[in-house]
Amino acid sequence: MNKTTTNELPVMESFYTIQGEGFYQGNAAHFIRLAGCDVGCFWCDIKDSWDASKHPVKTIEEIVKEVKDSIYSIRDKAIVVVTGGEPLLHNLEPLTAALNVEGFKTNIETSGSSSLSGNWNWICVSPKKFKEPLKEVLAKANELKVVIFNKSDFEWAEKNAQFVSEDCKLYLQPEWDKSAEILPLMIDYIKMNPKWQLCLQIHKYINVP
Repeated sequence: MNKTTTNELPVMESFYTIQGEGFYQGNAAHFIRLAGCDVGCFWCDIKDSWDASKHPVKTIEEIVKEVKDSIYSIRDKAIVVVTGGEPLLHNLEPLTAALNVEGFKTNIETSGSSSLSGNWNWICVSPKKFKEPLKEVLAKANELKVVIFNKSDFEWAEKNAQFVSEDCKLYLQPEWDKSAEILPLMIDYIKMNPKWQLCLQIHKYINVP
């Protein structure tokens, strides 16, 4: 899959909900989940997003219209989160340009494993061991969110934290299926390393998308 400029993108789903994770947790946000992923985390809970050919291709105009139809708040305060899959497999310049024209705040959630494209108000990088993030993407991150699956992931988190800016927010998030086991370790780690904050997926607790 190349990142040539296109007016079309494969979309798995598009929906208005509450952001459940990270810095914008608790805020209303419209999510655009793009299809296609080359990272392949074995614990991924949205494996259906990996194969772009299984999902409809929509024009930028169609995608933006869905966002406009769903959001009821003032446009310059409305958050649109582009996620995946791995959204940076695609050239996101046309999409963010169209969203910017409409006054939306553009956020991205990415593994950082492909080069950055698009104009973003907020960049969340969630690095994965299966395909490491690019240092130039980490350098632009506003938020570093590391999923903790086992003890070795704390070292992985610190490795990536070396390449973000001083202002970048640092979050540790338990892998959902291992939360009961891993949370006590995370709490102890954060108490010892208070630069990190605990991130929980509240959307799964309140049962929203």
